[in-house]
Amino acid sequence: MENKLIFNLFTVSILLLAFSQTLKAQSGTVTISADSKINEFLMLKKDLEKENKLSDGYTIQLYYGELNKANSIIRNYRAAYSTWPASIEYETPNYKVWAGNFATRLEADRALMEIQEEFGGAFILEKKK
Repeated sequence: MENKLIFNLFTVSILLLAFSQTLKAQSGTVTISADSKINEFLMLKKDLEKENKLSDGYTIQLYYGELNKANSIIRNYRAAYSTWPASIEYETPNYKVWAGNFATRLEADRALMEIQEEFGGAFILEKKK
């Protein structure tokens, strides 16, 4: 019985010694080397998303027609609203004026209610990539 107790104590001691070595933390430094163009691409992506170019979701169409009128509409919109970005999109042979970049229909509906006070013909479009 005493031999078994000594053997168990010896085994536990060896195991504790072995695990204490693996539990020791190692210190080190990590150096990340990245191409400088990654930040440029991230900024470009962010700009494109602001301009309604990349993401799925919803936008509000203010106008569909000729370029001079589209330019006039977008100037009037930008003078009245700074909350949501606006852009002119070309679809042969007409131009569209889009406002906002909304992730959900609810966000688009809320904005539409406000925008329709100034642009009565505005409506929501669901965008697809």
